[in-house]
Amino acid sequence: MVGSYASRMPVKREGLIRSLQNTTADKRFFCQAYLRWKTLTLSGQNRIALVSEDVGGDLQHPINNLGILFSDDVKRKEVRRIIHDAFDSYLVIDPTNLGRLRFKLSPREPVNDTEERGLHQEAVQFHAAASPIEIASDGVKAFTGIITAIIAGDPEVITIDEPEAFLHPSLSFNLGKEIGRATTGSEKRLLVSTHSADFVMGCIQSGARLNIVRLTYQEGTATARILPSQAILRLMRNPLLRSTGVLNGLFYKFVIVTEADADRAFYQEINERLQLFEPEWGISNCLFIHAQNRQTVPTIIRPLREMGIPAAGIVDIDVLKEGGAVWSDFLGSGFIPEIERQSLGQMRGQIKQTFDESGEDMNRDGGVEILLEDDKEAANNLFDRLGNYGLFVVRRGEMESWLPELGAQGTDQLG
Repeated sequence: MVGSYASRMPVKREGLIRSLQNTTADKRFFCQAYLRWKTLTLSGQNRIALVSEDVGGDLQHPINNLGILFSDDVKRKEVRRIIHDAFDSYLVIDPTNLGRLRFKLSPREPVNDTEERGLHQEAVQFHAAASPIEIASDGVKAFTGIITAIIAGDPEVITIDEPEAFLHPSLSFNLGKEIGRATTGSEKRLLVSTHSADFVMGCIQSGARLNIVRLTYQEGTATARILPSQAILRLMRNPLLRSTGVLNGLFYKFVIVTEADADRAFYQEINERLQLFEPEWGISNCLFIHAQNRQTVPTIIRPLREMGIPAAGIVDIDVLKEGGAVWSDFLGSGFIPEIERQSLGQMRGQIKQTFDESGEDMNRDGGVEILLEDDKEAANNLFDRLGNYGLFVVRRGEMESWLPELGAQGTDQLG
């Protein structure tokens, strides 16, 4: 029974295993039965149903989540802590409908276990003041259903389909964090299908070991790429990558990284208008994020590409001022072959020198247009080679140079 533990009564498993040792078919049948017995599957519908009223049964041998939590003070109080952190209400179990148990949300915590679990007048009054969980939102019920099912029972394999359903981002983060904590240090295996970067981040913040498998399907081709635990931790230890929402890139086909937030807003707006008025020119399912400055653009592009996500960068022409390790890192983020980087570095130095000798500002005075024809051709050749690897340079200078007739100094003048 999915979401219930009625089938998890004591079984002499060792004897049963020995009795099946002689037949391969029986072994296979037993393995499949055991896996079903120890697997908890949480879908969008049954996770809400998990908080419904249920029979109390024999509390010496509880057979459902409500009975297990009612009998186990440690588990019940851990669930209560999680629900209170999420919703600022106390989850309690009401036994006053004799023979039945039901979840309620109380504005205050029970004074003691007796007030919650008793049938005396004080207990009846306490539960009468609490609200039935059935009248709560689907988000509250789904969140509570998942948490109670994982903590109350003893599933070895847990599968959850889109746990973020019904939840706003902060609750998705909380859910990921609490699920990660609940499974850490145990032999439990959690398999989740999600489109929520907040949920993934919560799992990471819990400290649980996790692997991410990114599944894509494009132009008739399905792909699967695994991101191992160590790579994810290395990624998330970088404060820049956490703050820019780089994990959101997992759920897009393409990512474009810009220098500043104003640049991001500009290019994203242009792309949205292209998709609306010239669809063949726009890029669908594309995430635009900013790196705060040009030096950190490679810091974001490289891990995205390592995760198998097509990522490109757009920088102003003054990237030519960056030599040494910064320039090398820029080329490396595009995975330009090492053998090419030396020649590209020499070209950069020579082109920068021509800009310096011109006495004009390469960003604001026209970019490549201020160079002589031969030098202009050389600069364009360099930018062409960079563009082949997804590293795009604004050849006329900076972002504002795209619409000089507007005299725009930033995105505030775009209309």
